[in-house]
Amino acid sequence: MPIITKTATGARFRVRVQPAASKNEIVGTQEDALRIRIRAPASQGKANKMLIQFLAKQLTIKRSQLEIISGHTSRSKTIHVIGEGTEEKLQNIIDSISV
Repeated sequence: MPIITKTATGARFRVRVQPAASKNEIVGTQEDALRIRIRAPASQGKANKMLIQFLAKQLTIKRSQLEIISGHTSRSKTIHVIGEGTEEKLQNIIDSISV
């Protein structure tokens, strides 16, 4: 199961991104990361931008509350989400795909 780490300002979690997919979707977990398919190609930061937009929509938060803190040029990324209650929202998403 993905490890969600609570921080002073929100939560931190890992994702494994598959760019240039047929649609944007959360497909499961892989080791300690959430597996996400993103339609945008992995060129010029397009997949990163779409990943932030997709996660913001899934978590019903503003894009400015999400930040890629590591893995900008890698498929494995660490995301920091700012705001109270974000840890619970993340856990609800993980629980819904794990069932």
